[in-house]
Amino acid sequence: MNSGELASYRRTYPNGQSLNFIIPVMIILFLGIIYMMSMRYGHGSVSFILVGIAAATMVYWGWVLKKMTKQDKPKYTARDTESKNWVYDLIKGESEIVFVAEVPGPDDKITVRFVDGILYVRGAGGFSKEIPIDGATDMQIQDFKYRNGVLTLRIRKATDS
Repeated sequence: MNSGELASYRRTYPNGQSLNFIIPVMIILFLGIIYMMSMRYGHGSVSFILVGIAAATMVYWGWVLKKMTKQDKPKYTARDTESKNWVYDLIKGESEIVFVAEVPGPDDKITVRFVDGILYVRGAGGFSKEIPIDGATDMQIQDFKYRNGVLTLRIRKATDS
């Protein structure tokens, strides 16, 4: 099933409109049940208890229906889990820092900037990361390689020419 089919399925059954239809129907049914119980059992305490039970049941089912149709966003999305699972290696030497990470995209979609000790990495599909590198404010990227989805950068002290 492609995303076009899924989108049309969602448009066919909107939860908000269904809920707006179901709640008035439930209220009418509830009022009908109360009327029938009061007519059948008279005005005694049994009628009062049954009406209370019917009211509690209707409140419960209303709560269940609202919960079923509620459209909460998941607490974390696939992009968030991807962010949490994204790992990189930062190897600090005396004169250089080597950065290695998997970055999605074709090589023409990869952009890298190093500004004030923060490495900005962008890839395909909205991939974007900021990596602070301690003690590297006066350094710059000297070598950039991207092969088979792996980005390798060499960051060295800026040479004054």
